[in-house]
Amino acid sequence: MAENDTPLLADHLPSHGRYPYSPITKRPVFQWPGGRQLAVYFALGLEHYAFGEGLVEDLVPGMSAPDVLNTSWREYGERVGAWRVLAAFQSYGIPLSVLLNSAVCSHAPELVDAFARAGSEFIAHGRSNSDSLQGLSEAQEAAYLAGVADRIERATGKRPAGWASPWIAETPRTPELLVAQGYRYVCDWTMDDQPVHLHTANGPLLAMPYSQELNDSSAMIGRHVGPREFADMVIDQFDEMLATPGDEPLVMSVILHSFIIGQPFRLRALRRAIDHIASHRGAVWLTNPGAIASHFEAHA
Repeated sequence: MAENDTPLLADHLPSHGRYPYSPITKRPVFQWPGGRQLAVYFALGLEHYAFGEGLVEDLVPGMSAPDVLNTSWREYGERVGAWRVLAAFQSYGIPLSVLLNSAVCSHAPELVDAFARAGSEFIAHGRSNSDSLQGLSEAQEAAYLAGVADRIERATGKRPAGWASPWIAETPRTPELLVAQGYRYVCDWTMDDQPVHLHTANGPLLAMPYSQELNDSSAMIGRHVGPREFADMVIDQFDEMLATPGDEPLVMSVILHSFIIGQPFRLRALRRAIDHIASHRGAVWLTNPGAIASHFEAHA
């Protein structure tokens, strides 16, 4: 090999193949309803966990069994926190979507009924957050996806159009199975500020923008961000996206969990961000993911 020769490296790396690269500056031009450029949705996780088994979200990791500390911390969300958050959003007249573990339909039916009466959209979020799709056979996963939708439909009277995998954990065939089971969009893929069509062997599936940054779990519990700092993050994200020049219609999501944001001191801080967004309600579309999906499919 000559002194200046270098081996050629393949620049086509392994890919999931679900979507091609697309710069946001080269997308089809459309607008959200009312000529708005920014759509905003808030989603609240209503999650239920098995006691002493499966995956968990812990405030204090490494507790010995039986872990009453973390178990009761999580259960505060269903008993108290979710009710507080629901009342807050109703007072603002802002839609609140629900990432629903179907086990909540049996464990806390009054809670599901209250959100249904409030007009919330329910997004299927697995049976429990102690679950994972990993390790399921194709038949088992298909039955799981269908069973979650069936249970939510029985409880709410409406079949969920959207899916969010517990722990954002898919199998290689999850998008195909979601399409086969009638789901229209998925909240697992976080690569864009616009909905993106995923390629599946069963036809397209819409990936809904879903924030891992404006997410009280990953921010407050994972990275130890304080409530006031989290509220600042929401406000700064909103202001920057609202000020984006050009014709790029964007989606901003704020992901919350009843046992985290439902703590009074955290909700009090978040109210400052909600106040700020509500003061601009004429300039933005405050909505839910299902409405975003329908509008995008009709106009983009």
